[in-house]
Amino acid sequence: MSRSARIVCCLAVLLVAGTASVNAAHLGMGLRVGEVNQTTAIVWTRITATRDRNRDGHREPKKRTRRVTDYVRSPIAVADRQGEITGAAGEVRLHWRPRDRKSPRRTTSWVGVTAAGDFVHQFQLEGLEPGRGYQVVVEARDDSRSKVTATTDGSFQTPPSAATWQDTTFTVVTGQSYWDLDHPAGYHIYPAMAKLKPRFIVPTGDTVYLDSEAPRARTVALARYHWHRMYSLPRHVAFHRHVPGYWEVDDHDSWCDDCWPTKQARWMLPLTFRQGFSIYREQVPMGRLTYRTVRWGRGLQVWLVEGRLFRSPNTMPDGPDKTIWGREQLAWLKKSILASDASFRVLISPTPIVGPDRPKGKNDNHSNKAFATEGNHFRNWTRQEKLGNFLVICGDRHWQYLSVDPSTGLREFSCGPASDKHAGGSPGRDPLVQRFHRVGGGFLGVTVSRSGDRPSIAVRHHDVYGKVVNEFHQAGQSP
Repeated sequence: MSRSARIVCCLAVLLVAGTASVNAAHLGMGLRVGEVNQTTAIVWTRITATRDRNRDGHREPKKRTRRVTDYVRSPIAVADRQGEITGAAGEVRLHWRPRDRKSPRRTTSWVGVTAAGDFVHQFQLEGLEPGRGYQVVVEARDDSRSKVTATTDGSFQTPPSAATWQDTTFTVVTGQSYWDLDHPAGYHIYPAMAKLKPRFIVPTGDTVYLDSEAPRARTVALARYHWHRMYSLPRHVAFHRHVPGYWEVDDHDSWCDDCWPTKQARWMLPLTFRQGFSIYREQVPMGRLTYRTVRWGRGLQVWLVEGRLFRSPNTMPDGPDKTIWGREQLAWLKKSILASDASFRVLISPTPIVGPDRPKGKNDNHSNKAFATEGNHFRNWTRQEKLGNFLVICGDRHWQYLSVDPSTGLREFSCGPASDKHAGGSPGRDPLVQRFHRVGGGFLGVTVSRSGDRPSIAVRHHDVYGKVVNEFHQAGQSP
């Protein structure tokens, strides 16, 4: 080989090496912890090709586009869209240890991620201890021959046992419309919630809008893009480093408005309901069960329900066989609520149970006539069982309220949408039902605490900056 040929060969090697460095594995979406209980947790992460999201890519000129039956592939690649953060193949591993101990950390094996799973991995942690704080560190590399090229860290706390008291604050959100963001770095509610130092957050659904925000997610790639652009926002990444979540699913983040498994929505095809729901589970640390309950010490138990997989068609005539929850889930819900000895029991529902809702155009929740039989059954059941330490929180509605059902006394708190821009659609305040009504964005903060041996619960509506705009307090029974 001539001297000039050797120089060219060396330059080519340097260029390849330089390219490998540029394309090294990153963790641009950080990590999210979910489904924390006394002994287990899930840690979600995703390898990305870049450290940061696409800030200057293509953005559609308007929020909504016309529904059309025939699918035409967009000429714009997902990688070229504003907010996208492209995934990359590689390997990840997790380190974790108790935060308050000097014990050696534990480490998982390296796990490969590929395009088939959107370069996502969800670590299943077991053998945790109740009421402990934990530190976690995720590392990423290109392959087994590479060095670690990215790390991200976080923390969470497991709930104490059912016999142990712990003052607990958590927050509830809904309606995360990307087009209605109120800050380029992410919603104002995230730094506002962080100031409360919540133990956990419950996103009640409509976490993204696959169907009603451009680009409409008619492919798997576009559906994933909606999740990428929402959870790569800096404020959202920072918040979830230290606040675990229990995600619920609703219509817009599973497929389309008011959907059920057999709904025909040709304007969403070729993406199907099953694909949309599967992507939801891929993109959040939810675990196997879509409905579940978590006990947070002596003072609090929370129920998380699911209203899409087991739902009857909204168009079906109402009657005893028409359901949102399905027989199995409803039976589990009633049995487990009655079995609980927590000071306060809180049901968090993606959709309203009390309402009231808009009188026209809404037919998909328990406050509507469309599901009146199941709605009346559950509300009446809470009265018959005299559930005095029981309340409902709901998402879905684009306004905040506190309603008290006149027939049963069941209280329901709507957390309101994630931004003021996304607020609207209220039917107005019904003075016979609603103690509080506000058309505005924000979140709900719930605190269970104890003074001496007397427990109490405080439910607060906050605006998007964290200002308290309504408060409800209830004292519990001494043990």
